[in-house]
Amino acid sequence: MTAPVTDTGTGRTAHEQPQDDGRAARPRLAVALVVLAVALVLSITAGLAVGSVRVPPGQVWGIVTHALGAGWAEPDWSPAREAIVLDVRAPRVLLGAVAGAGLAVVGAALQALIRNPLAEPYLLGVSSGASLGAVVVIVFGVTLLGPVSLSAAAFAGALGALLLVYTCARTGGRITSSRLVMSGVAVAAVLSAVLNLLLLTTDRGNEARAVLAWTLGGLGGVGWGTLWLPGLALLLGVTVLLVQARNLNLLLAGEEAAVTMGLDVARFRARMFVLLSLVTGVLVAACGPIGFVGLMLPHIVRLFVGGDHRRVLPTAALGGAVFLVWADIAARTVAAPMEIPVGVLTALCGGPFFLWLMRRDAAGRATRQGAAA
Repeated sequence: MTAPVTDTGTGRTAHEQPQDDGRAARPRLAVALVVLAVALVLSITAGLAVGSVRVPPGQVWGIVTHALGAGWAEPDWSPAREAIVLDVRAPRVLLGAVAGAGLAVVGAALQALIRNPLAEPYLLGVSSGASLGAVVVIVFGVTLLGPVSLSAAAFAGALGALLLVYTCARTGGRITSSRLVMSGVAVAAVLSAVLNLLLLTTDRGNEARAVLAWTLGGLGGVGWGTLWLPGLALLLGVTVLLVQARNLNLLLAGEEAAVTMGLDVARFRARMFVLLSLVTGVLVAACGPIGFVGLMLPHIVRLFVGGDHRRVLPTAALGGAVFLVWADIAARTVAAPMEIPVGVLTALCGGPFFLWLMRRDAAGRATRQGAAA
């Protein structure tokens, strides 16, 4: 049997999580959702206002409401400022919110599916597979599916990487946390090597430079015409995962307990892997591989709302959106006029968090072993 996994947010083993007192957690959930919703509105306002040309927050919302046909006052801003807010910053900020929410939700679901607190798309090679698929399209100019070719290739790469990791980690019909992490790291390293080889051997320098910048993760260059696809992927992912939240809770109790409760674990995992690969592939195609968002946010929100996925998923989505919007603001302003890839900043935050998470998990295992002895 797979060893119990300690949840970093609550300090309890995973099989204890579904037994959280829902009534006690309900007020905390309401408070968390309200606070995060307000924080998201303020974050979006800051994202639209901050930049090389600063726009007052009141004017930002005047421009937005006027564009929506609900303006309450005559325009007192220049056409240039309106173009900056609506055409340059708004798609970028909204993509940051969508990508942050999607990565956080995918991370929370993966941690439940494989009962590993270290699981996230970046660590398990999903992002590397999606990146390789997208880079193949960019470098070789593959357009078989028209405008969705990039997203389709990223989805195929993400799904292939996840299935490969899952197959490598499965021994004797079981999956251990350590083998899963090692398999994910190994597959990610191989896929990254293939990606770099493609960059080195391509004879088109412009594509190589574009891909190199894209692989660091960033939200620039997005427009209204391409924003609908990641938004649709997020809506699909969150909706399906919320419907399946009870089954995700059952998996935290272990495969045997989930089967006893009537869950077909193999089929459920296969369906969820396809869904999570689809969401990850679309997000990676839109903004490149942005790591550690799916690792950090689920654990952080569990500190406040517990381990029930009916509470974790919506809270993680809002938290991930707020986090990535602010990470992009920092990327645009910290080294202005130069822009830092947002994936670099999330890695600087996520790397220390990952090390802390490993130490905490190791300490929890040692404590349980001592108590058992």
